[in-house]
Amino acid sequence: SGTRLLVELKAVDGAWPLAGSADLNPPLGLGAALAGAGDAFGAVADPLVFQRLGVAPGATVRLGDINVVLRSRLEREPDRVAGVAFLGPRVLVATAALPASGLLQPGSIAEHRLRVMLPAGMTAPAAVAALRAAFPGTGWRIRTPAEAAPGMARFFAQTGQFLTLVGLTALLVGGIGVANGVRAWLEARAHGIATLRCLGASPRLVLAVCFLQVMALALLAVVVGVAAGAALPALAAPPLAGLLPVAPRLGPFPAPLGLAAAYGLLTAVSFALPPLGRAMRLSGAALLRGPDDAASGRLPPPLLGLAATAAAVLVGLVVAASPDPWFALGFCGAAGAGLALLYGGGAALMALAARLPAPRRAWARLGLANLHRPGAPTPLLLVSVGLGLATLAAVALVEGNVRRDLAAELPARAPSLFLIDIQAAQAEAVRRIVQATPGVEDFTAVPSLRARIVALNGVPAERAKVSPDTAWALRGDRGLTYAATVPEGSRLVAGAWWPPGYAGPPLVSLDAGLAHGWGVGVGGVVRVSVLGRELDLRVASLREIAWGTIGLNFTLVASPGLLERAPHTVIASLRAPPAATAAVVRAVTDACPNVSAIAVDEVLAAVADLLGKVGAALAASGSVALVAGVLVLAGAVAAGQRRRVREAVILKTLGATRAQVRAAWLVEFGMLGLAAGVLAAAIGAAASWGVLRFAMHADWTFLPARLVLTVAVSLALMLAAGYVGTEVALRAKAAPLLRND
Repeated sequence: SGTRLLVELKAVDGAWPLAGSADLNPPLGLGAALAGAGDAFGAVADPLVFQRLGVAPGATVRLGDINVVLRSRLEREPDRVAGVAFLGPRVLVATAALPASGLLQPGSIAEHRLRVMLPAGMTAPAAVAALRAAFPGTGWRIRTPAEAAPGMARFFAQTGQFLTLVGLTALLVGGIGVANGVRAWLEARAHGIATLRCLGASPRLVLAVCFLQVMALALLAVVVGVAAGAALPALAAPPLAGLLPVAPRLGPFPAPLGLAAAYGLLTAVSFALPPLGRAMRLSGAALLRGPDDAASGRLPPPLLGLAATAAAVLVGLVVAASPDPWFALGFCGAAGAGLALLYGGGAALMALAARLPAPRRAWARLGLANLHRPGAPTPLLLVSVGLGLATLAAVALVEGNVRRDLAAELPARAPSLFLIDIQAAQAEAVRRIVQATPGVEDFTAVPSLRARIVALNGVPAERAKVSPDTAWALRGDRGLTYAATVPEGSRLVAGAWWPPGYAGPPLVSLDAGLAHGWGVGVGGVVRVSVLGRELDLRVASLREIAWGTIGLNFTLVASPGLLERAPHTVIASLRAPPAATAAVVRAVTDACPNVSAIAVDEVLAAVADLLGKVGAALAASGSVALVAGVLVLAGAVAAGQRRRVREAVILKTLGATRAQVRAAWLVEFGMLGLAAGVLAAAIGAAASWGVLRFAMHADWTFLPARLVLTVAVSLALMLAAGYVGTEVALRAKAAPLLRND
């Protein structure tokens, strides 16, 4: 039909795969599926290939210079851990088909991998050492199974760390729930505890009895939580099977479950001791005076030390279990600062409510008084919902900044198409074809080589001390070009460009950001391996590169001369409307089958889709902390419900209408929600700045719309909680409560 499709081509020999098996649909033997017949070769392909080309198994397509029969769909590739098809879906052929295709030319962007099953008695480290000794200076990457996918390993480590931190945030919110629950538990048992104290029970004995009861409940909760956590993966695996790159290995995994149990118990101890300790210090007479006194009083120093020790052990456990201890320590410090800010904000709100001029309306005066009356739970209510909202605000700001940066960096006149793997002898023919196509403009072509950086100022790249945000450029191959003049989209910030007609020792102009991270300046030496030959390039200048133009930008630009004589390809870019772009692709690939065309809009669409999925996953994870906060808020409101019922009955008895009582409590919860939302927005903004600045090494932009949403959610949650609590209190019968009091 003339339809073109860019694919990722993989050629395998008869031993592939050494481990596992390829799942084909229809199920054929791999050898039969890839075998040639007549003038065509066999192939299997990702289902997306069949879908985009509109063909079924058995169809014949053109791949480079050969005909290929797509015999089956490749449902699973055993040695492919994961990957996003930014450039194209996978097609699998036999190694015999590759030379005939004409795609493998000198300078083509291709990668060769040799997989080895070791004989019995040989360990992977020993094999790696033997290979490095037998083939020194090759620049090969030799990996054991544990290092097979370092990028994925880093991704999973970072994902696991993020999920752990979200879980710990939810656990901290739950700790506030523990404090609220213990506080309510003491209020309900104030008379019983006072009686024990009056009968001679020592504070230590009463504390021990209460502490044992609370910890028994905490231990039961931990057991239930750990059991649920162990069961959830098995329940979630079947519906998520299609979204996971590999099949999960289900099992109990005692170490993570034990770590979760330790987190839970330490959190319970840290948050339960303060309210227990304050109550146990009071006398029986003070407890009999009312539940307000039961929750007040200073914490005895020994208990304060015990609570602080439990918190310190919790922090130490979080840091020790994290793959990035400094990041985990920063999180713990930020969480502590957030708790202090929210609690301090609650105290400030109480002080402000006490000092505000008394409103003329009785219900407004009552609402303000509820915020600062003795025993008011204002700080606890703010902390209950504030941490969860702060987490959600931070996630929203991080995701919003990433999306904004991507959209802001896209130029108004971005290239429509990149043409890669153009052989040097084909460059002029491609130029004529492109320029003869109506609608094409801004055609640019530059030479391109692949180079591996092997040393910086004489230090091997693997041992060089570089910044974490620039280490990526020392892994794998980098693009290298040569130019007589400063490339468009670059600005010199140090050094000078080589003069016209320069023919001396090879020089290089280096990206200024990488140079700074590598500790290489003007006059330094970067050794690169080009087609197996190592070259020393002296740094002549540093450039600031406008990567956002999506143009033909290179981190390494060498002086002409030596590299001009090396086998290389040409990369070209152009701008054109969709119809002209399709015509260029058809004409160029007909004349030069080895040339690949990359449509920029398709790549950007894939990136946007991935960002959307990542944003949804982050929001879902951050919502865990918010849900925990909502539950704790509900618990805090329920804990104070007895007091609210009593107040509602008294107010109604004294002549207050239901509307006045309802309005008073809505004033109270409205101010609580507004204060919690503002504080959570501030904490979330600070947290997102820290993540973007220090973890992602990106710029941070203030996005007020997302923070306004945080305040709105906080206000809605608080008003809903206050309304429900008020309605329940207003339904209470006055006579039974007045008789009992």
